[in-house]
Amino acid sequence: MREPDTELLSARLAATGGPDSDSGQNEKESSVSVRLQQTDQAGQYLLTTEDAHVMQELLRHQLSLQKSGSAEKSRFVFRDLAFTRQLSSLDRQNPTASASEFRGFFTLFWLCVAMMLLRTCAKNWREHGSIIVWGNNEIIRLMFSKDVLVLGISDFVLCWSTLFCLGLQRAISAGYLHWDGLGWVIQNIWQTAYLAIAIWWTYHRDWPWTHTVFMVLHCLTMLMKQHSYGAYNGHLSVLYRKRELLSARLRRLETYDDQQSVPAAHTSALQSSVDAQISSIEQLAHRRLDDKKAVQASQTADQLLSLSETIEKKSPLNTNQIAALRSFLEREVDLLSEELQGQFSASHYYPRNLTLEYPRTEKINWSYVAEKTTATFGTIMVMIAVSQHWIYPVVMKTVQMKEEGLTAQQRLQEFPWILSDLSFPFLLEYLLAFYVIWECVLNVLAEVTRFADRKFYADWWNCVSWDQFARDWNRPVADFLRRHVYHSSISAFHLSRVSASFVTFLLSACVHELVMLCIFRRLRGYLLILQMSQLPLVSLSRTRFLRGRKVIGNIFFWVGIFTGPSLLCSLYLII
Repeated sequence: MREPDTELLSARLAATGGPDSDSGQNEKESSVSVRLQQTDQAGQYLLTTEDAHVMQELLRHQLSLQKSGSAEKSRFVFRDLAFTRQLSSLDRQNPTASASEFRGFFTLFWLCVAMMLLRTCAKNWREHGSIIVWGNNEIIRLMFSKDVLVLGISDFVLCWSTLFCLGLQRAISAGYLHWDGLGWVIQNIWQTAYLAIAIWWTYHRDWPWTHTVFMVLHCLTMLMKQHSYGAYNGHLSVLYRKRELLSARLRRLETYDDQQSVPAAHTSALQSSVDAQISSIEQLAHRRLDDKKAVQASQTADQLLSLSETIEKKSPLNTNQIAALRSFLEREVDLLSEELQGQFSASHYYPRNLTLEYPRTEKINWSYVAEKTTATFGTIMVMIAVSQHWIYPVVMKTVQMKEEGLTAQQRLQEFPWILSDLSFPFLLEYLLAFYVIWECVLNVLAEVTRFADRKFYADWWNCVSWDQFARDWNRPVADFLRRHVYHSSISAFHLSRVSASFVTFLLSACVHELVMLCIFRRLRGYLLILQMSQLPLVSLSRTRFLRGRKVIGNIFFWVGIFTGPSLLCSLYLII
């Protein structure tokens, strides 16, 4: 086959009548010669023809569509979250929570916890002569007997090392790197190394499970923050660079002199290639994506950059064609500017948003900080008491069975009793862990940093299905998974909703299993299997038997909460 730049092709092109043609005129067909010419970029060619009419009509048609409003503005990426000032559901300052008809059950819960602690203190006094037996508390000894200072220093380094992402994004905004090139690669290498070093450090120091859980979970939290920060600002950097290029093209059109146009045979040389590019632009403008998944404005910008650069290099345009192209560019620059600003104030859109902007409170309420801090340490003490008096003896019983050489079959005979002994204390620990993290710790951090959006969770206790629980239990992580896993897998790998949901659950399950691996130093997969079993349970909740039956759905949900944590722990202890 001959070289593309010398090959003469013959094609039959159909061209419809223009706006000035008669309404009853049939489609006309004309036979024209086209030439395939190689461009400076590998793999890209230009189709040239002598008919300028088609390109002019396509540009005019696209302009009329935009003026009539038929080209709908595409929805943007990263617009699925809106940070606003709001309070957490159980916060006493929340008017909705204070006015709840079920507020008394919240009070009853803490009264029961207080009575339980009083009984524990009385038992300690009777047996040991002290209300709180610190010396005999194995959980306390485990937490403070080794590397407490090293753990604190390690966590300090873990937090401040996230500034690497700020430096990377500043380098990208300055033009030293491009996010869609080396920047993305560096970000992912850094994230992998960040997680690997943190896990290696827990193994190297041979930390107890308390230190390991804290370090690994905090590392994963910081990792998600870095990924979200890098992905969002990297995306904005791509749009910013393309907007600047489009603006430069637009300024160049302002000085464009159509009196310097060359003959029509050369002016129309790009008709076929412009045809393809305009069609692609029109498809992007009309494409509708569901479930908050957006067409990136940068895709249309790529097409316009290619179109404007090709036309300017190869052939001047007449006045109508310049006006149409200017309209395309102005519209795209406006769309890119809108997405660059996002939810930021007019003075802090990219790249001035790299130091973060979020809804803030007017001042720090230090009495509120003291209240939540006291609640944090008080709840942790309750959790330690529950662990020491109701969970630790059962754990030591399973350890003793293994030391005595009991077979797996013999240990499994004790499995129902172990499960029943752990069910109630693990349910209590589950509820207390939720309260101390999502209501106490996060509210303290939010108040100190004046972060006003406190919607860290929803009313997950009313859930009727496991997918609803996944969304409401931990909203920051749920939002992260929906944005960076669910939507990204659909847009990047063209997965269906079902496949994207499977991938999201699988990744979440693998991360949770990683935590269990770090604790037990053995890969068993129990947690992964239990989490993935939520998928068929989700499907079950959508059947005719359960759909719309909220009471039955909530019962099934609470049975799972009641048995799940204790079942998981029993499996890791017995087998």
